[in-house]
Amino acid sequence: MDITINASFLPQDDPEAALAFYRDTLGFEVRNDVGYNGMRWITVGPVGQPGTSIVLYPPAATPGLTDDERRTITEMMAKGSFGSILLATKDLDGSFEQLQASDAEVVQEPTDQPYGVRDCAFRDPAGNMVRLQELR
Repeated sequence: MDITINASFLPQDDPEAALAFYRDTLGFEVRNDVGYNGMRWITVGPVGQPGTSIVLYPPAATPGLTDDERRTITEMMAKGSFGSILLATKDLDGSFEQLQASDAEVVQEPTDQPYGVRDCAFRDPAGNMVRLQELR
């Protein structure tokens, strides 16, 4: 089989804040921005990698959710325990400095992990955990 990851989904509750973070802070390009019923789905991805995208979606639009489930998702997003993604860079320290200078909420400074990677962590505006791992 020849399978790739085309897109991953992360919830967002503020499209403009999500754009500012993923486009302006991380430098991702906007590939699609679709509005429907007052909600927006925004597809972003790293420049030069058109086959890999993140769809920033409004979790309230998920079909079949009850009000209690929507409330639980909102609470989990606020704690940073609902969505997450692992990104990678060759320059972890330089990337961390840029993220620290932005409005990103730093969760962990660059650290050598006992499982053999060096990474840092921060939260996007919706509370999603974003880990940034150093490529070696």
